[in-house]
Amino acid sequence: MVGHFTDDERVLQFINSNDLDKLAPLGTSCPDHFLRTKIQPLVLDLPADADLSDTAVLKEKLAPAFEAYRQMYTEYYENCKRSNSPAMRDPNPVVILWPGVGQFTFAKDKQTARVASEFYVNAINVMRGAEAISEYTSLPRQEAFDIEYWLLEEAKLQRMPKPKPLSGKIALITGSAGGIGKAIAKKLQAEGAVIFLNDNDSGRLEGAKEEFQKNYGKDAFNAELLDVTSAESIEKAFDACALAFGGVDIVVNNAGISISKSIADHTEKDWDLLFDILVKGQFLVSQAAVAMMRKQALGGDIINIASKNAVVSGPNNLGYGSAKAAQAHGTRLLAAEVGPEKIRVNTINPDAVIADSKIWAGAWAEGRAKAYGITVEDLPAFYAKRTLLNEIILPEDIANACFAFTGGLLNKSTGNALNVDGGVAMGFYR
Repeated sequence: MVGHFTDDERVLQFINSNDLDKLAPLGTSCPDHFLRTKIQPLVLDLPADADLSDTAVLKEKLAPAFEAYRQMYTEYYENCKRSNSPAMRDPNPVVILWPGVGQFTFAKDKQTARVASEFYVNAINVMRGAEAISEYTSLPRQEAFDIEYWLLEEAKLQRMPKPKPLSGKIALITGSAGGIGKAIAKKLQAEGAVIFLNDNDSGRLEGAKEEFQKNYGKDAFNAELLDVTSAESIEKAFDACALAFGGVDIVVNNAGISISKSIADHTEKDWDLLFDILVKGQFLVSQAAVAMMRKQALGGDIINIASKNAVVSGPNNLGYGSAKAAQAHGTRLLAAEVGPEKIRVNTINPDAVIADSKIWAGAWAEGRAKAYGITVEDLPAFYAKRTLLNEIILPEDIANACFAFTGGLLNKSTGNALNVDGGVAMGFYR
């Protein structure tokens, strides 16, 4: 499920009112409402200032309320069903009210969750209007059931397209405002995931947001500035992702930097910058991802975009290659640690992804061209010719590899590396 939250003033007035306990169980009055929201919401018996630091304790406290709701919905179905009624649908609540805090809704995708929230706000408006002049009355349960499980409604549901492979998944890709990161974001969105865009470049991020808004709509993504070298920035981004969608299922460590210099020209500052962004960044983001995935207890995927240079030795590449090797081994170490929790950690090793790359726009391309004795303009053809497949590698090729790991066919694969380099024999794993 994907979540939606609102603390709209109308919602707060309702959930903080003296009439909440009386009105919430009555359910909504309009068929269009409860087809989206279910017959009634779940009201949490949880103080607004409750201690949320211990997830296990919080789950233990809330679990009985959810079980009671499922039991209520099951009894509603059993008491009202007809001989030809469709099978009972998901008995979990769609609308969850937390007095003093706000309204949560959960559904198969962000749009459905948002629309369910808007429908329940309309139901609140109906209740307020009715109570202001008389008394609110909901539909009788049998009549509500006959609408909710109407055979024509069921036929409409059965004709809906099958869910995409990543429907209900939430993906956070670092450095996703351009190049490989944006290609990954587009691919995972096309396969059904909602995307949390981020970058440390505000102008680049605004451009990506405009593109996603135009092409996919507001429910497909959210966004936040993110500096992978800052634990505070990472925490802020993960909190924003959780508030926007309900959590995170897929994290791709893509943010990167490249410095190509000889040992004589390579400075300590260069070394520190490479390891801060590539190695420390991967560590800090993965740490935040594991913490959130553990709270969810649903497993998840972490993918680290390393490089052919993690295993191949080349000239003028000591700092970058060392950092990429650390990223690759970090994948294996983390996979060994979190595997029992169904969190998969895998590596993708690209090579020479030049198209739409911020990295290749500057000194890195010049450094690589110098190392091989060619011009910058000759680099794409040079890299293609040295591969076994004689192919230029595009950002979309890396995006396809990310989907291969997350789309379900490789859900029993962890600690692995997938080379997407056109075939560089020196980069073969032994």
